[in-house]
Amino acid sequence: MSSVTLANAKAHLSALVDRASQGETVWITRRGKPVAQITKVDRPRKPIDAGVLRSLTDAMPEQPVTAGDWLRDVRDQERY
Repeated sequence: MSSVTLANAKAHLSALVDRASQGETVWITRRGKPVAQITKVDRPRKPIDAGVLRSLTDAMPEQPVTAGDWLRDVRDQERY
């Protein structure tokens, strides 16, 4: 946990949000006293429904060429 002054927080908000998103708690102080904190938001992960995913991928048409062959074609034609 670290603390920064309000003036520094205003100047470096993006960096502080990045630190908080990585799990660090940042205290913001005014005149040496903590007035706010920035923390990571705990969002519950939505479970993946394997059945829905399987039905989605089964409905996709098979590609006429493999990804490797397609990429090789693109590279050889100098289109990228």
